[in-house]
Amino acid sequence: MPFNDNAQLDPSQIQDRRGSGGGGFGGRGRRIAFGGGGCGLLVLIIIAIMFGFNPLQLLGMVDTGEATVAPSTGDISGLAAECQTGADANTRQECAVVGYVNSIQAYWSDEFAAQGIQYTEAQTVLYSDYTDAACGYAQSAMGPFYCPTDQTVYLDMSFFSDLQTQYGAQGGPFAEAYILAHEYGHHVQDLLGILDSSSNSSDDSILIELQADCLAGVWMNHAVETGYLEQVTSEEIAQALNASAAVGDDRIQKETRGYITPETWTHGSSEQRQAALEDGYYSGDIDSCETPGWQ
Repeated sequence: MPFNDNAQLDPSQIQDRRGSGGGGFGGRGRRIAFGGGGCGLLVLIIIAIMFGFNPLQLLGMVDTGEATVAPSTGDISGLAAECQTGADANTRQECAVVGYVNSIQAYWSDEFAAQGIQYTEAQTVLYSDYTDAACGYAQSAMGPFYCPTDQTVYLDMSFFSDLQTQYGAQGGPFAEAYILAHEYGHHVQDLLGILDSSSNSSDDSILIELQADCLAGVWMNHAVETGYLEQVTSEEIAQALNASAAVGDDRIQKETRGYITPETWTHGSSEQRQAALEDGYYSGDIDSCETPGWQ
């Protein structure tokens, strides 16, 4: 999935905190974080699936009071120098992340505008090992997640290799793009008020995650139209579908304890996740994701 060499990247949408050891927010937020990037909360989600409780409780990522905002310590100067064009995205992984985020947000900005709705850009924070977030303390074992309180996606890029080594996914560039598109699907839900109206029940959690998969598929359908990508091949679509199946709740349960208990699911089965992604991709229409508040 090559990027258009001449596409102009916007690194200002990314904060690079790798190696900084945290920073950004001085308190915990009032709203839960939504993990999943196709995979959910890595170690914690396995524990939750096994024992049937909210994994966010382990990290205090639940309603605990107002967030105290402090100046961000994210550095964009390095990315600004290194990630200027699509040619850079074709050679550097962090620049590819910039390109994916730019494409995803360009698409949703246009779609919101077409419906007379204002799209607000979300930041993506790249970090290593751990960092502070408005929703609580973030660490790499959690996997990628979206925090509604600061409207930010958090990602330790080591997760891309974990997706293959821990979950058995095939990996590949479009698997990585899908992870980011899923988290930005949560941002779309946030802007439409869907996250505010959801509960912490297992059923609601599954619906939220499957809808984010569907929204990721909608972007995949239109990714080339944003001008950042030259093409999306059937092989790359297969990478994304494989990643979504690799982290289905049933597959995780079977591999970690040998049996499946659907009543403790939080993200949906492998079949459900693939189907949701396919619905969005093949329709290219947000209405196929049953997104209230759009019309």
